[in-house]
Amino acid sequence: MATTPFAPLLQSIIRHRGVTGVLLVGEDDGLVVDSVLQVGVNGAAFAALTASLYRKARRSAEAAGLGRTGYFELDAVDGRVLAAGKNELVFIVVAEARINVGLLRVELLKAVERLP
Repeated sequence: MATTPFAPLLQSIIRHRGVTGVLLVGEDDGLVVDSVLQVGVNGAAFAALTASLYRKARRSAEAAGLGRTGYFELDAVDGRVLAAGKNELVFIVVAEARINVGLLRVELLKAVERLP
């Protein structure tokens, strides 16, 4: 994928041990704006599905009166998916199960704050 102004933000996340991919996608359509992925991660399909999950989590939180979702995490047997967004853009991170999720969450939320 061509380098965008978001490349430094993606690089700040992908450098963490255990991160296998990071994507910046449109929240509404799930289209990839920029990404850094290791071989074996199907970026387009993954981005669309995770953006949909993020939207649904946001709507669920709003319906429950909890406000807007700022961070979403899916813990699976073989890894984790983290998502955080702002202004209709969502960072999606694919990581191994052994990742230091606290450190990665801090880095992800810092990157989100730097979005326009």
